[in-house]
Amino acid sequence: MPYFTYDTSVCISRKLTDFHNMPQSFRMSAVVLMELTASAHDQSRLKFYERAFRQYQKDNSLIIPNDDDWLVASKILFLLTHARKRSQRGRLRQLPPGASQRLALDVLLAVSAKRWKAQVVTENWSDFKAIQRYCNTTVIKATQFFRR
Repeated sequence: MPYFTYDTSVCISRKLTDFHNMPQSFRMSAVVLMELTASAHDQSRLKFYERAFRQYQKDNSLIIPNDDDWLVASKILFLLTHARKRSQRGRLRQLPPGASQRLALDVLLAVSAKRWKAQVVTENWSDFKAIQRYCNTTVIKATQFFRR
């Protein structure tokens, strides 16, 4: 079975918190853990994510973006921005607050998952389909994935 990882949208919408009982083919993304840690509602949840990070790191099942991933992600963000500008006839409208940061993290997740040959399970289908035009990462809708 190929590796898979969850986008942050899946962890939040599906209330996934039992990271210790994941299937053997699951790989945790450091990008997702960063987003979850940053939004932790208290100290105990913060420590939980820190322990999860260390455990996945120890098990060598943590997808950590490397230097090439960062470079490829920046190129993809450039291409996405220019495609958006073309679709808006040269007038690039400002994105909603936080949207560009979320997109950057999604691109970084997609690029690093591709290096691991891991499928990305997401609720954020439209952004990942746009990213997929420039990064041939396998993306699966969460609704389809959880029907299995």
